[in-house]
Formats: sequence, C-alpha cells, structure tokens
Amino acid sequence: MKTSSLSSRTPKSGSAPVLWRFQQWGFIALAAAGWPAAAAPAPLFGEEIFVRASQLGYDRKEPKTAVAFSTAPLPRTFELVAAEDEHAVFFQGSTRPVTNAAWGKFDQHAELDFSQVRRPGDYVLKIGGARSLPVRIGTGTYRELPGELLEFMRQQRCGFNPWLGTNCHQLDGRTAYGPLTNGTPLDVSGGWHDAGDLLKYLLTSGNATAQMLLASELAPGPTGVDHFDAWGRPGTNGIPDLLDEARWGLDWMLKLHPAPGELYHQVADDRDHAGWRLPQNETVDYGWGKGGARVVYFADGQPQGLKKYQSESTGVANLAGRYAAAMALAYQIWHDSPQQQAYAARCLQAGREVYALGRAKEGVQQGNSYGSPYRYEETTWADDMEWGAAELFRATHEPNYLRDAVHYAALAADENWMGREQTKHYQYYPFVNAGHFRLYELADRATRRTLAGYYRAGIERCEHMAEGNPYRVGVPFIWCSDNLVVALVTQCAFYERMTGDKRYHEFAAKQRDWLLGRNPWGTTMFTGVGRQYPRDVHLMTVQLLKRPVRGGLVDGPVYERIFKSLKGVTIRQPDPLAAFQGPAVYHDDVQDYSSNEPTLDGTASAILMFVLGGETPGI
Repeated sequence: MKTSSLSSRTPKSGSAPVLWRFQQWGFIALAAAGWPAAAAPAPLFGEEIFVRASQLGYDRKEPKTAVAFSTAPLPRTFELVAAEDEHAVFFQGSTRPVTNAAWGKFDQHAELDFSQVRRPGDYVLKIGGARSLPVRIGTGTYRELPGELLEFMRQQRCGFNPWLGTNCHQLDGRTAYGPLTNGTPLDVSGGWHDAGDLLKYLLTSGNATAQMLLASELAPGPTGVDHFDAWGRPGTNGIPDLLDEARWGLDWMLKLHPAPGELYHQVADDRDHAGWRLPQNETVDYGWGKGGARVVYFADGQPQGLKKYQSESTGVANLAGRYAAAMALAYQIWHDSPQQQAYAARCLQAGREVYALGRAKEGVQQGNSYGSPYRYEETTWADDMEWGAAELFRATHEPNYLRDAVHYAALAADENWMGREQTKHYQYYPFVNAGHFRLYELADRATRRTLAGYYRAGIERCEHMAEGNPYRVGVPFIWCSDNLVVALVTQCAFYERMTGDKRYHEFAAKQRDWLLGRNPWGTTMFTGVGRQYPRDVHLMTVQLLKRPVRGGLVDGPVYERIFKSLKGVTIRQPDPLAAFQGPAVYHDDVQDYSSNEPTLDGTASAILMFVLGGETPGI
C-alpha cells in the first residue's frame, strides 16, 4: 500500500542544497556545495524552448511524435538532424500548434511529428535554438524492457530476496478471522512486498502474477531469456526469467489457499509503517514479538479491520477471479511439460476451488488498514470473474466456464475508471479488464461486437479527456496515474489485436511515450530506464543501501490537490522541477510517496504492455 514509513523521513541537517540550471532540452544538476538556499538564482525563461520525446526511441514503423513548449510563440518548423552531425538534416517538418490546452506557466505547445522517418539511427530534434535529447529510431525498441523490469520484481521478493541475498519474514504469519483460532500459525512466507512497504496483498500480487503469465502466453518469441534461476540469482535453470518470477507469485498464492474452502488475502497491515529498515531487519510487533510473525487475514467477504478503520468488503469474487485466471494460465503454460505436469494440475485444481468461492460470495474483498485511513478500495469484481472463467474454459474446455464468462462480461460491461476525474484508491481494479480480451476469440459474433464496443467506449472517453492537456494523455491524475496509462495502452493493444482496427494506434503511442519521457518533466517513469529517470524514489532498500534498482514503475503525477491532501507527503525544497509543474505534479523526491513510489503491480502490468507492443522481448 502506498503509505510507506519513508514518508516520515526528513533531510539530513547540514546537507547542501542543489542548484539547478534549466537547459533547452530539460535540466541538469550542478554541484552547489556552499550555496545558501536563498542564493540559488531563479531560472529565466523568456523565449526558451523545451523539447520532450521518448528517451527509449521509436520503432521505425511506429508513430513518432515529440512535444515542444515555451512561454512565447514557437517556430513553425523543426528539423531532425544526425546526432553526431547537426548539419546533416534528415527531415524538416511543420509544427502542429496545440491551441486548446496549456500546462502550468507554459501556454505555447506544439507537436513535432516525424513519423515519416524510418531510417535507423541516432538523431536530435531541433526547433529554434533548442535541442532534444538524442532520439533513436530502429527496431526492437522495447525488446529489453521486460527483462529490465524484472529486476525490480526480484528486488521486491519476500521470504528470500535475491537482490539483498538474504532471507526475510520467515515467520509469516498468524491468522485473523477465518476458521482457525486467531493467532494460529500458517506458513504464508514468500511472495512480494507490495511497493515501498513490506506488506503483501493477494489483491495486487494475484493480478501481477496473472498479467506476467499472460505476457508469457502472448510473447511473440518461442522462449524468453534465461539469465536467472528460480531463486532470482544470476544463472540459468532452463526456464524463462519471466516464468520464474510468475511462479514465485504462484507458489505464494498456493499457500494462501490451504484447503478447498479457504483463502487468505493479506499479510501485515499499516503497522508496517514504523520507520526505516531492511526486510531482513524487521522490527514491527504484531503481537508475537518484535520482528516476529505477522498477521495474515482470511478472506471472508465481510468488512475487516482490527482497529478503528473497517473495510467495505462484500464478497471475495475480485480476488477469486484473478486467482483463478493466474492458476488456469499456469496450467495452460505447463500442462504439456513432463517435469511440470503435477504442478500444473495442482494449479488448475486450486483455480477451480477458488473460482467456486468467488461464485459463492460475489462481491469484493478490500485491503485492510489498522491505524490509517488508506487501503485498497476495490469495488468491481465481475471483470475478475470473467477473466477467471475465460482462462478456466481455455484450460478445461468445460462449457459452464464459457457461459459464466459471457455472463460476467455483461455484468462488467465498460465500468471502469476511464473518463472519470476522480475515483477511490484502486476502486476500478485491475485498471484494464483482460477478461474481455481473453473471452473475445471464444465468443460468438454478436458477443465479440459487444466486447469490442466495451473497449472502444472506454478508449474514446480517454480520448476526450486527453483534449484537456497538450500531451494528449487521457488519464485522470489520481494516485497511481502511471498504472492507468499502462492500462490504457494495454486496452488499446487488446482492442487492436481483437479487431484489427488501428484507429487508436497513434493515441496509444502517445500514452506509452508519456511514460518514457514525453512529459513536462522530461523524465521516464521507470527507475534506471532512459537518460533522465526517477532516482530519489520512495523505496526503503534503495534509500538505505544507496543502491539503485532498475525497472520500477513509479506512481506518477497526481493532481496538486491530491498531493496536498495526503498525510505524510511533502518534498524537500527547492523543488528542481517546479518550473514544469502544472495541473498535475511529479516530484523525484523520497518524501513524495504519492508520485515517486515504485509499485509491484504497476511494474508487472508494464511488462505485459511492452510485450504487447514489441518484438521478441528480453524476458
């Protein structure tokens, strides 16, 4: 949950402020030891122009657009020149002014479209006196990204953490609610820490597991790369690294279902937010001693909470549907493998049993809080049951699952976050309904038209919302807005694969490129990816060890009103990105957990997004 203990951090006394100088293409940090904060000169803008483009580059056959902005009117033309020789002009185009939207103090924006250029190479965009960061055009632009994002997933592992090289939380957990006496030991070690915290949720981990398995199913290459073993350590084990990571989630999910009528859904709660420590140095006392066992909550479909704050749970179908989808996908992947047949059968049986729990208790099991008002507030569940039923039909070919999938698809329809200015935290989760996509080719013609229409309606609401900003990004800037961008790109890709209709292809490319640097701040939204990327992230391991981790998708920009309303959120001053803040704010600052905390589920969803949009990926 995005309420980590890091929010209590304060800057070290006596630390030198940073002086920032803004350049044509963005900003660079200059050493400023000895400068008093008040002496830092304010940036001057005038006719200065800024250019934002994807820092990963562009596939030669894909749409290619950048955004230029200023406080003064922009030139009518731009050039694409060779990176090593700016006199070598490869393309000259007309700028397309954006006249109906502004961003902060910048009221002059223009789109630079160089989609016609297909020659591979390294280039620079020139407009007026401004230069972009180097722009690469080639093939396989996103090929390595899924593998890079897996580094963050391995860093999140609980039980044994290969990034840290040690064990943690071996005593998880002791039960609350459910058929066992409260405090009964139950082995739920393993899984992943959720974000910057050390909690573990089936709500997010089940989705992360299912989406990685779906990515493996949809990957265009026959196999993925194998650079790590099952424990996440460098080496090989004959299994693609993506499946190693997904199986880490599956193994934990199997522990959460110890008997046919039982399902547990959360380990620990916001008592976790008790200061900085590495996972192996746990200090929190859940009633069984400091650093001892942590509570594991049973999914009973009822409101839960051991102290002041109660969830608004109504059932377990949200968790059960995603659980069933993951387990049925595991069966589809491994049932033909002689070494994995028994495991595949175990997964399928677990998927069947938990799906039955969802049918018996339709509704949502939300996350639990203890002393804080923040929790995962999911309210939708039919989309999850649709996905689970579709995958179970694919695995078993039993017609009752197909009938269920069609039934739940009609209930889910196009109810989602798309086009809404505000929602509760994780209210419409997962942020994309994979069930419509997985049901589509199994359904009759009329149902297919309906399913495609659901996707189309959501995308078009996002297109309408995108007209409100010069980057044409179609998501509300609520908590975890980057996850919404990933979901929007994924839904566009699903729709295109289903129908062959490419009308949203360019729109989707702009959303994806927002995550890769085509945004006001000129940064990618993935740690360690690109030239400018989040560094001072809200993650205990990174902050305590001063060791970067690659591949984590941060929460992303939020409306300023949200930033100001959240407890424990602040930033150190001065804000080096202050000039580029607008309707939404982003801070590369450890104290802003609302915009700069990497998330487990968002990163896993981004793996699926890049697999859908690339060639044989590095997974």
